[in-house]
Amino acid sequence: MSVVSMKQLLEAGVHFGHQTRRWNPKMKPFIFTERNGIYIIDLQKTVKMIDHAYNYVKDVAANGGVVLFVGTKKQAQDSIEEEAVRAGQYFVNHRWLGGTLTNWKTIQSRISRLKQLKKMAEDGTFDRLPKKEVAVLTKQREKLERFLGGIEDMPRIPDVLYIVDPHKEQIAVKEAQKLNIPIVAMVDTNTDPDDIDVIIPSNDDAIRAVRLITSTIADAVIEGKQGQDDAQSEEAPAEDAEVTEDSLKDLKDSVEGNN
Repeated sequence: MSVVSMKQLLEAGVHFGHQTRRWNPKMKPFIFTERNGIYIIDLQKTVKMIDHAYNYVKDVAANGGVVLFVGTKKQAQDSIEEEAVRAGQYFVNHRWLGGTLTNWKTIQSRISRLKQLKKMAEDGTFDRLPKKEVAVLTKQREKLERFLGGIEDMPRIPDVLYIVDPHKEQIAVKEAQKLNIPIVAMVDTNTDPDDIDVIIPSNDDAIRAVRLITSTIADAVIEGKQGQDDAQSEEAPAEDAEVTEDSLKDLKDSVEGNN
């Protein structure tokens, strides 16, 4: 069975790519058709590639791997944080700081500073300092929390990155490549898929699409951590999970506005 059905993908708008003038030709194999100047992603391939991504991430988690969820665009921020936390993993959902991976020691020093400032706020140190100094330290803490809070407790460099919109997160992609860290990513029609190890062809701009795919990756982590390598006991109906002639007709009808 597939972990995500064609129906779910259609309802979340995963099939809507970018405008045809903003495409990357390398994404051609993953495009179903073009409609009103918009590329439509081939969900028949997306279903299979989500399965592959799911199994890949599940195996990483089953072996104790660390997964870093990355997505700083507005549409992804909430899903990235919520699903990473649900999976017991780590996240960057605001600006990616250059050197987050390649200069990990420096980042760790900033994380130590964040923890120090938190402790000062909790143990009453701030109560003994001048108000102006407390204001400066509070602002510093909030800034560090915003950019580093999601990796504050990350024990080491991650074993895999899950990225929403690698076209936007190019610095993160380059750092991962430099350190040979595999990347699983939602790849829209404007992105170079060659930079990604495990591709999920998908609309990366719609909140529902981002939520669906990101929650699926979180599920993979959770299942991997639980060591549940057997198939789910309650399988979805075959006609809803498998890629069938009817499901392909649903895609065609959706594209042509017949639904």
